[in-house]
Amino acid sequence: MASPPAPRGTTDGVERLEQLERAMAVLEAFDRDHPAMTLSEVAELTGMTRAAARRILLTLRSLGHLKSDGREFSLTPKVLDLGWNYFASLGVDEVARPVLADLVKQINESCSMSTLDLPDVVYVARVHPQRVMTMGGGVGSRLPASATAAGRVMLAAAGDTVLQEFLASRPLQQYTPRTITDPARFRAVLDTVRDQGYCLVDQELEIGLLALSVPITGRDGRTSAAVSVSSSAARMTPAHFRRECLPPLREAASQISAVLSLSSAGSTII
Repeated sequence: MASPPAPRGTTDGVERLEQLERAMAVLEAFDRDHPAMTLSEVAELTGMTRAAARRILLTLRSLGHLKSDGREFSLTPKVLDLGWNYFASLGVDEVARPVLADLVKQINESCSMSTLDLPDVVYVARVHPQRVMTMGGGVGSRLPASATAAGRVMLAAAGDTVLQEFLASRPLQQYTPRTITDPARFRAVLDTVRDQGYCLVDQELEIGLLALSVPITGRDGRTSAAVSVSSSAARMTPAHFRRECLPPLREAASQISAVLSLSSAGSTII
């Protein structure tokens, strides 16, 4: 038996609020090309009658979303609350993953975001390129902080007390012949990372693996996460890797930092 038609004012059986739809249409009518409009212009652009458009404009003005100089209406900063509330509802993966996906499209390398949980770093977001062979590891995976670019970025910003406790708790483990295990040399590397604002690790965790990382910062400018890109030493030299990947990596970190500063997800890591 065929389903009965949806009642008037509904979509797929869900009741619609036409006045709310009209109000949203009015708000969305204001854009770069229409920053301020008269009643007649709003009515024409939205396809409403002047009477309907007037009621909605005056209501939105009374709520503080619009202002008027007596002739034209324009948006107020209060409408930004709607966007900020959306950002505040996002989780870390929801914030970072779209940015990382765009970064992967640009550079065609595996990208990730991680936090510090000594003695490790933990992936909280991870995106791979569409390639037969990709770098392993997914969300929740752990890697040693001492031999990873992300770990060094976050250790460099963690402060001397944290670093002293970390170095005193265990010897630096060697993973490849290239791994730095001398504490004094390790400290010097972190000083360089802190000064230059990024870290490049050349086959210290695994032979053939290059990694580049930059910090994610919070509202107070402090580092509490890192975004990274991994590649194969067989495909490019460290110098080429840094030249091609560092600028877009920094841009991605800036975007994630900005959104997490507005998001409740940021409170879990920032």
